[in-house]
Amino acid sequence: MAKAERSARDSVWLGGKERRGTRAGQPSGLDRERITTASLRLLDAEGLEKFSMRRLAAELNVTAMSLYWYVDTKDDLLELALDAAFGELPLPDPEDTGADWRGRLRELATAYRSLLVRHPWLSPLAGRYLNIGPNSLAFSQGIRLAVRRAGLPAHGVTGAISAVFQFVYGFGTIEGHFFARITATGLSPDEYFAQAMTSFSEIPGTAEMFRESSELMAARGGDTVAEMLDRDFTFALDLLIAGIEAMVARGRGTTDARP
Repeated sequence: MAKAERSARDSVWLGGKERRGTRAGQPSGLDRERITTASLRLLDAEGLEKFSMRRLAAELNVTAMSLYWYVDTKDDLLELALDAAFGELPLPDPEDTGADWRGRLRELATAYRSLLVRHPWLSPLAGRYLNIGPNSLAFSQGIRLAVRRAGLPAHGVTGAISAVFQFVYGFGTIEGHFFARITATGLSPDEYFAQAMTSFSEIPGTAEMFRESSELMAARGGDTVAEMLDRDFTFALDLLIAGIEAMVARGRGTTDARP
């Protein structure tokens, strides 16, 4: 039988699904919070591909059928875990209207990058679901407030958000998978990088490319892989913020990028 297609309304946050798990006769010792916490822990430990209702039930020492008192499907559990992870993000005070939008945007972008690296399973789920849980919506609102305070016209706000946070999503996703691959080798990031560069230098016909890459990495600075990644992320984010400033200045008809 073909798998049923999910619609836009197939979300744990719609149709009253979020209120399930309160009926009489439900299995004792379980609730959605405990199940969600266990799901997040299991995803961190074993990854998205190995996650299953049966594996989660074993982690909680219950039967798989017990979980269906609280959710309809595995997708519901994954949505809950996704939003729980978004709950780890620090959110600025929306009443703090005097805060500099640049600093606030950097704070949100840096926190999101760290979240993606800390939970490599998060990025594919963020692209799969609607992201309308309370924590996800709170984070999105924080981003909108920060960008709107930059002074862009209304029609440019979503484009600016896309530029910054699709960059962060891509950077954090690649970085997360990179560190997951390193962990599987038993090497440190710096050991892995050194071995990879040595292997690259030994490929026939790549001498010029290797020399150019080495020069660029030396110019970038940083003694460790973590430092190099931080420098790249910071510089790229500064470029995007400078682009927002330039668009604000263009809209005001001035050559001064800063308000």
